[in-house]
Amino acid sequence: MPEGALPLPIVDARDLDRDWRALLRPGERLEAADGAARALPTHFYRVDAWETALELPLTPNFKLWEFIGVDVREAPAQRFFPRYVPCAVSALAAHLEMFRQAAGSYVHVAANGGYRTPAHQLTRGASPHCWGTAANIYRVGDDWLESRDTIERYAALARKVSAALWVRPYGSGVGEADDHLHIDIGYLLLEPRLEPGAHASDDARPEEDRED
Repeated sequence: MPEGALPLPIVDARDLDRDWRALLRPGERLEAADGAARALPTHFYRVDAWETALELPLTPNFKLWEFIGVDVREAPAQRFFPRYVPCAVSALAAHLEMFRQAAGSYVHVAANGGYRTPAHQLTRGASPHCWGTAANIYRVGDDWLESRDTIERYAALARKVSAALWVRPYGSGVGEADDHLHIDIGYLLLEPRLEPGAHASDDARPEEDRED
């Protein structure tokens, strides 16, 4: 793997078997709240064990497990291992690292607050969570994000950190949040570079074994 790349297999989900394709829906389009249809990710990291996620750093202060914690609202296959996580999660982690440094303390991502598949029960149209590019933060240091003042203070900090960070406005209506800070970097599709001669989907089933 190139220096700095994650030590995980990179998979083109279009090469996975029928069940995984139906769950991840690679390349299919979901309609967003603004009416635009956006293509879902095609390239994923394959995570074979929870121990790998617990130990693997994406940045100096964030490990992979923080972005894949789910409960029974996620599709059953994605609650066990192997799991597939969009490659763009590494870009989200880099932006949250900048946010953490600006905040000067730990940043806690909620369960179901990182990557969700399109089959997740919380998915409503094209949510950036399905791209691995959104995080719901419930606590920063000793500050619980459950009041307007606290949420808006950290929202302002996030906007100051990077122009790429978008934050949901405070409120209880559709597209708002009043018990966490939603941060995302949009509908980013990321296909990492591979070593010369390497191929994505080395763990995928051979063409002749796939169901069409």
